[in-house]
Amino acid sequence: MKTDAVRPMKAPYDGMAELICHRACSCPPIYRIGASVNQPRDGILELRFVLEGDLAALSLPPPAPRRWTRGLWEHTCFEAFLRPEDGTRYLELNFSPSGEWAAFVFSGYRAGEAFGEGLQPAVTRRQTGNRLELGATLDVGLLAGLGVYTGLRIALCAVVEDRRSGLSYWALHHPAETPDFHHPDGFALTLAHRMDTGKPMKNQDIA
Repeated sequence: MKTDAVRPMKAPYDGMAELICHRACSCPPIYRIGASVNQPRDGILELRFVLEGDLAALSLPPPAPRRWTRGLWEHTCFEAFLRPEDGTRYLELNFSPSGEWAAFVFSGYRAGEAFGEGLQPAVTRRQTGNRLELGATLDVGLLAGLGVYTGLRIALCAVVEDRRSGLSYWALHHPAETPDFHHPDGFALTLAHRMDTGKPMKNQDIA
């Protein structure tokens, strides 16, 4: 099992951060999970997750119509939490390998409501051998849930279900004794607000 530490992934995941399995969980079929967030231009964020492991031993939702769906975190799901650096309001985003997705906006710790049901973020899935990749593009419609911000604190996470219905919880940092992706100290990545310079911004500091 991986220890609870934050470290960059080794090649070939250049530019990605490695998610760590919570110390209370075990998931032998998974070799590693990487995640990244890029800001190619103002008002756009690109999320990317890469899972390597014995995919046949995991429960991966099959492709489904791309739609807003509750309860995705009860099965294999990739997640991102975004919070302005100077605020308590935050946005939770869930992306299933099925193509389904969900978003919730919170005014404080776990005080939230559904958001963005009428939106359609671009979600892509690619699976080859022992590798699963998921990408999601967030536009101004989704990011509007954050209000005005100058920089973001970000938590990148994953829930993985195995064939026996066991769940493991993965994140950049696990500050609590039990898995809690909403914990304020779990927002371990920082991303400055991008001015339109024509150059993309990628993962920055990990606290």
